[in-house]
Amino acid sequence: MKRILPLLVLLLPLTATAQEPTSRIDKSMTILTDVMRQLDMNYFDTLNYDRMTEEGIRMMLRQVDPYTIYIPKEHDTDLRIMTTGQYGGIGAMIMTRDSMIYIAEPYEDMPAQVNDIRAGDRLVKVDGFRCDGQPTKEVSNRLRGEAGTTVKIVIEREGEKKLLEREITRQEIHLPAVTYYNRYQDSIGYVLFSEFTSGSAAALYEAVQQMEKEHPLSGLVIDLRGNGGGLVDEAIRTVSLFVDKGTEVVTTKGKTHTANRSYTTSSSPVYPTLPLIFLVNGGTASAAEIVSGSLQELNRATLIGERTFGKGLVQSIRPIAYGGNLKVTTAHYYLPSGRCIQAINYAAQQRGEKLKRDTAGGIQPDIVLTDSQKVDICYTLAKEHRFFDYANHYRQTHNAIVRPNQFEVTDEDLDDFMNYLESKGVVYKTETSRYMDELIEMGEKEDIDSTALQEMKALRTRLCPSFREAILRHKDEVKELLGADIVERYYFQRGRVEFMLREDKALRKAMELIVDN
Repeated sequence: MKRILPLLVLLLPLTATAQEPTSRIDKSMTILTDVMRQLDMNYFDTLNYDRMTEEGIRMMLRQVDPYTIYIPKEHDTDLRIMTTGQYGGIGAMIMTRDSMIYIAEPYEDMPAQVNDIRAGDRLVKVDGFRCDGQPTKEVSNRLRGEAGTTVKIVIEREGEKKLLEREITRQEIHLPAVTYYNRYQDSIGYVLFSEFTSGSAAALYEAVQQMEKEHPLSGLVIDLRGNGGGLVDEAIRTVSLFVDKGTEVVTTKGKTHTANRSYTTSSSPVYPTLPLIFLVNGGTASAAEIVSGSLQELNRATLIGERTFGKGLVQSIRPIAYGGNLKVTTAHYYLPSGRCIQAINYAAQQRGEKLKRDTAGGIQPDIVLTDSQKVDICYTLAKEHRFFDYANHYRQTHNAIVRPNQFEVTDEDLDDFMNYLESKGVVYKTETSRYMDELIEMGEKEDIDSTALQEMKALRTRLCPSFREAILRHKDEVKELLGADIVERYYFQRGRVEFMLREDKALRKAMELIVDN
């Protein structure tokens, strides 16, 4: 009997896995369960099953589409931010550079900014937790918490010999859907609309009302560039401000009965005849495309800019076991003409095919204005955070600057910027020269004629111009981008937008159209 027991133990898992599956997912679930069981029984070390499960789900969902995501209970703050734009925290954006965590942007009038936390400050500790080498998400979660609680942070700042300590009281942070609005030429309204979260349509209405206090607007420009979308219901409420009640805005079609819906405006328009122009680009997606695309097709708005992203998929939140949630793609959406603008067919991924972007996807503007796609010195300086770093340095040596609509980067400022880059040992390497380095390296390994190799090396030198020469060649653009970062150090996001709009081609074109009626 003793000799039979080990055999029975070995056969038990085999018997379990050999049973006929009763549904499409039973076989997969049985395999997964048996793998976990075998690990638990036989693996030599202790395993973190919660982490393994979460990572396994994430890898599985990567095979579906980038919008279907698992949100465990402990990350429910992410879900709240997604739907409401609200969370408890210090009000600052952070980023990772060289395995260290930096403040990328403190939000105006929020705890971080009120406590003199600045862009460029390096986060050393959060409540005693060392930040170096940690994922941005981990540090972000430690900065967040219930409003009214405190968090102790230690920062390193350029120009300061000692580390700085701050004890900050968290508060309810609300990321505004309308981040900036202003009147131009006295009667043209401009609104920067950043996302479609709860209450965003009301925020747009309030912004327009504020601009109309002096006298009625002759036209309205709504900037949806970079607006990645959000809640469909808020998109419908936004469209309702401009078209008749009962107008069909969008329809959705999915697998289930509840996924098949027709969305119509449910209230009378507030601005039924106000000339309306939307600014769009490749970052305009989802709910932002529903608003701009439907109003374009209803002949209620003119679109200026670049073809939009092309996200014609609808996500819904579904609760799952142990307090988690699944944001899952449940349907495609269709504009009033019946067109689905989805640019990527993610079903191809399931068939093992390479994903391709359909050039007919997205929404084509009525007036196309394409930004330069050149990879020049400005691209390199932005990618390597050189504008960001110098703006921090500038803030340390200048206590104040003039208003954003008056600030200019002078030639002296530009020269100081180039001297700063030189002091940091900056070398301008073009993307072409990087490819040439690889080509020369390969040529040295292969049987390439030495004369040819010398000619290639000489060409590489010509492909790496002096960064001073390159900056002076693109002087105006460098000044604009550098000025935007400097202004942001004093007037935050609002100031940056105001500064950048002074030379904005799309806004100028929109104003011309409104003036010309």
